[in-house]
Amino acid sequence: MAITDTDRIAAEERLQEDLKGQPKAVSARYDRRVSRIVVGLNNGLELAFPPRLAEGLEAATPAELSEIEISPLGDGLYWPRIDVDLHVPGLLNGVFGSKSWMARTLGAAGGRARSAQKARAARENGRKGGRPRKAVTV
Repeated sequence: MAITDTDRIAAEERLQEDLKGQPKAVSARYDRRVSRIVVGLNNGLELAFPPRLAEGLEAATPAELSEIEISPLGDGLYWPRIDVDLHVPGLLNGVFGSKSWMARTLGAAGGRARSAQKARAARENGRKGGRPRKAVTV
């Protein structure tokens, strides 16, 4: 199927219309003083987050974090020294990495959590002989 110039122009116009209402990154920097990535948006808001929350940035050095490029559409951030991309609309929705990375990160945090309810459940399981063994199927 061939794409005509008319099709391409119509698609570009639809894209521009879709992007009109979306916040775009207009500035990005790493603030060493507070160890935060600070993203300025075209609507005047600033988004700041610690690099440890984002996939690919968690082990980066301050020098690597300091070099940030903004995509031409303002919807992406790129760290060329470590080859990491983040999607601005995703960041605004609390998505700081891939689904599997987010699941691993949140699961590990949940496993380290301490609460009275978790301690009570652990004691009850201990009285019952501990965690049940997994059934092995052959």
